[in-house]
Amino acid sequence: MSSLAMSTVDVSRWQFGITTVYHFLFVPLTIGLAPLVAGMQTAWVITGKEHWYRLTKFFGKLFLINFAIGVATGIVQEFQFGMNWSEYSRFVGDVFGAPLAFEALVAFFLESTFVGLWIFGWSRLPKLVHLATIWIVAIGVNASAYFIVAANSFMQHPVGATYNPETGRAELDSIWALLTNNTTLAAFPHVVAGAFLTAATFVVGIAGWFMVRNARSEEPTKLDEARTMWRPVARASMWVVAASIAVVALTGDTQGKIMFDQQPMKMASAESLCHTETDPDFSILTVGTHNNCDSVTHLIEVPYVLSFLAEDKFTGVTLQGVEDLQQSYVEDYGPGNYRPNLFVTYWGFRGMIGLLAGPVLLLLAGLWMTRAGRVPDKRWFSWLCLIAIPTPFLANSAGWVFTEMGRQPWVVVPNLTGDKTIRMTVEQGVSDHAPGTVLFSLAVFTLLYGALAVVWYYLMHRYTVAGPESGPAPSDDDGPEDDGGGGRHRAEPVEPLSFAY
Repeated sequence: MSSLAMSTVDVSRWQFGITTVYHFLFVPLTIGLAPLVAGMQTAWVITGKEHWYRLTKFFGKLFLINFAIGVATGIVQEFQFGMNWSEYSRFVGDVFGAPLAFEALVAFFLESTFVGLWIFGWSRLPKLVHLATIWIVAIGVNASAYFIVAANSFMQHPVGATYNPETGRAELDSIWALLTNNTTLAAFPHVVAGAFLTAATFVVGIAGWFMVRNARSEEPTKLDEARTMWRPVARASMWVVAASIAVVALTGDTQGKIMFDQQPMKMASAESLCHTETDPDFSILTVGTHNNCDSVTHLIEVPYVLSFLAEDKFTGVTLQGVEDLQQSYVEDYGPGNYRPNLFVTYWGFRGMIGLLAGPVLLLLAGLWMTRAGRVPDKRWFSWLCLIAIPTPFLANSAGWVFTEMGRQPWVVVPNLTGDKTIRMTVEQGVSDHAPGTVLFSLAVFTLLYGALAVVWYYLMHRYTVAGPESGPAPSDDDGPEDDGGGGRHRAEPVEPLSFAY
């Protein structure tokens, strides 16, 4: 095989990486936007103000577009475990399959059933019943996230299972231990906070853009709409952004401390810390290839930060370096390269943190521009809104790239304080396919997902620019009525989520 040829492992990793990163672009918006839409509908039910009804329909439509694309792309993920990673599935299927089964049977069925009731229940269900359906959807999508994170956390820190030498498989012995894995308990609130940050930034960005556009319009009704509809939802979502940033920071700190204990190689790689040091400085900027560890030059460093991230202490903390960990891993697990891709791990960690500048700037500018009842009319603010919208999406993706690439070469990282026999490298987990077979499916998925991206962007752009639909909100009297002949007929329903185009 030539040096340019790719192995089955390489192609399978590229396929899973591309499809996963693509799928996860939709996941945070779905997780975070469902409760925000539920909150908007709750505001309408409580206040009776029509603009909350229009906002519910508007953002609900965007939620459904995103939800549909996310479901379609997520189905592919589980098939890949059996097709491209059959050895991994054979080894941990009894364990890994349990949270995935919960996700499908409990969470996904819950959210898919009630999202249908929500779509078709306008003017057909009583207001409170209809409101309950969207809250159940919001609970369902977040429960789905929990089970997925629990499955992933087993790969990061395997618990609740024992190794059976007769079958050569890991077997589940405690579903409770699996679902209460401390890695899960740390990762889940971090993931959900990131999702709320993504959705709230999305809402603030769109509302801010509409505020500027309407404020610059010569139509009095547009200015009134900016003040009475877009400003309230923007201000409310800004506080969600603020709370989410705080929770992301706190949970990220907790998760980082757990990683230092469970996966010291990942955290050393995130810093490109080549050799063991006491109280090393936190690196902000480096130059070099990273993968040749000693070639890295740290240009900007901050003292005390890394020690605090590791152990909540500013001094007296010794952190193991990549080369020292490599040597100890060889002694424990045999010959091999146990270093992840340092370049990707280092910059993935910094991309995850640095891209939060988008929501932070939007929050600060938004609070200032909308203070004391003001409605912004500056073009620069509308551009900031548009630029900030994708940054939390990218930050979430960078965080997952860091998390998954940082555990390489493991697909199941050995538990340093538990059963170390439950472990598997990526090379051991791949299916025995010819590289060309996987490469063909990689090309098909990439083209298909590219087409879906165009469709997603077209629909999201079209319905966003079109703005909320006008028309009266359904009243409490809109519902089944007797037709005088024993039959039933319904008032003509408002179609708030029509996809006819």
